[in-house]
Amino acid sequence: MSKKVKVFIVMGQSNTLEMGKVGPADKEGTLEHAVKNEGLYPFLVDDEGNWTTRQDVRQVHVMQKRGSMRVGRNDFLTVKSKKIGIDLGIGHQLGNAIDEPVMVLRSSIGNRSLGWDLLPPGSERFEYEDPKDGKTYVYPGYNDEVRHLRWEKGNIPEPPNHKWYAGKQYDDDVANAKKILEELNTYYPDAQGYEIAGFLWWQGDKDRYNAGHAYRYGKNLATLIKALRKEFDAPDAKFVCATLGQTDKDNAEGNEKMILEGMMAVGNAEGEYSEFKGDVSTVYTHPLSMGSSSNAHYSGNAKTYMNVGLAMGEAMVDLLK
Repeated sequence: MSKKVKVFIVMGQSNTLEMGKVGPADKEGTLEHAVKNEGLYPFLVDDEGNWTTRQDVRQVHVMQKRGSMRVGRNDFLTVKSKKIGIDLGIGHQLGNAIDEPVMVLRSSIGNRSLGWDLLPPGSERFEYEDPKDGKTYVYPGYNDEVRHLRWEKGNIPEPPNHKWYAGKQYDDDVANAKKILEELNTYYPDAQGYEIAGFLWWQGDKDRYNAGHAYRYGKNLATLIKALRKEFDAPDAKFVCATLGQTDKDNAEGNEKMILEGMMAVGNAEGEYSEFKGDVSTVYTHPLSMGSSSNAHYSGNAKTYMNVGLAMGEAMVDLLK
């Protein structure tokens, strides 16, 4: 612990949570079945068949719930409960590649969209003509206190009837991550300071139900990257995004196609996103998914969460090189 902790912040929506089923071993799709019956992920168990624990990778989960921060996990990387998330694969990849101690810090909650709840600072109002009804709608910018996700152009947006605003979940998730870092030794004993090395993002499910959010996804994602780097004073931090597992690039249509194209454009540093070259990567997860879809949490298939986590971790390692 003579070196600073390398911190990697995981954000997104419900599929960043622990959704992959651990057992039982006789059921296809569980982690136990994958390890014990299929011979996959052998690094997860020791010679006696017990789950391994990495002493060089810390796993911390926080969530904003009912107005306050809840800590879900605060331990060294291991299989501990009845479910796993992408953190497990990410943590093993980073731990193998980095000499310094590692913290995988996840700050997220489910059912949140990038175009509204997670809208980052710097996002401005924009207009979009919905192909379904041909009407032009105005979408809020960051910190807009409005009642609806959009309003018809020419109308005055209604004031909110609750405390929510565009970007509130972003603010909550960032604030919670900062709380953990302010009390670093509570969450990584004997830590000698930290460095924000990267961000990992798996999200997009809720945005696919809104054409304007899907259309704007790439631009919002680029704004998010810049905002996070500024929030955590980490201008050189790398960023890895993962696509929705059910979205096949050869057959995608409508909103899912727009979201996928936005993710890939940012990750490939194409056109207006050329500034991200060498610093941002997008993992195409369709070949890694074992079926089902993001809104069904991929039926809880642990292999999907392991495969995506390992791929995201590998992409981050490649960027760090």
